[in-house]
Amino acid sequence: MKKELKKFIVKGEFKAGIKWEKFTKVVESYSERSAVEKVFSTIGSNHKLKRYMIRILEVKEA
Repeated sequence: MKKELKKFIVKGEFKAGIKWEKFTKVVESYSERSAVEKVFSTIGSNHKLKRYMIRILEVKEA
């Protein structure tokens, strides 16, 4: 049995210099946990940030 991809809205903030920038990402994933992992991976690689510099504030299914 195949699992279905769901859309998740992930809101949070990341460290940009001395201030925190807010973000909202819509991600397709199998679970809430893997959606958060995908956001950590994407933002971390795009902005050259470590995980502790990214805060996830809210995750909900779209």
